[in-house]
Amino acid sequence: MVIRGQRVLLDSDLAALYEVETRVFNQAVTRNLRRFPPDFMFQLTDEEFKNLISQSVTSSWGGRRKLPLAFTEHGAIMAASVLNSDWAVEMSVYVVRAFVQLRAVLLDHKALADKLAALERRVSHHDNSLAEVIDAIRALMAQPQSVNRPIGFTADVTGKPTKR
Repeated sequence: MVIRGQRVLLDSDLAALYEVETRVFNQAVTRNLRRFPPDFMFQLTDEEFKNLISQSVTSSWGGRRKLPLAFTEHGAIMAASVLNSDWAVEMSVYVVRAFVQLRAVLLDHKALADKLAALERRVSHHDNSLAEVIDAIRALMAQPQSVNRPIGFTADVTGKPTKR
């Protein structure tokens, strides 16, 4: 998910990946806060959390008592180092691969958007060229037809040739 313009995973999602309770996961993070600067982890605001809840189905049996923590790619990898279990190491490799794949998808999306924009510019240029050709054809069609004039000289009654 994207929050504050960054791709993040929530603490509960990471805890599930690392197969620990969210409470245990957050305790490990709290004990090692120096490893999680603001660009690695941040806590959601009330508004962000309410928006998140409105987008997902949640149980009516309680829920979170604290605002969730959001971890960026670097924070998700760092989380494995504070848990120190074999499963956490294995999952950190999985998380790295997932973020790398997500980055590749986003780059492909950007490349596709760039190609589409270039195609739109080219079509627009062709539209302008076609409009010019159509205008030129209409201008040729609108020109008055020339009057057929006889070729040569005509004689008047006096017999003297005159140029017309």
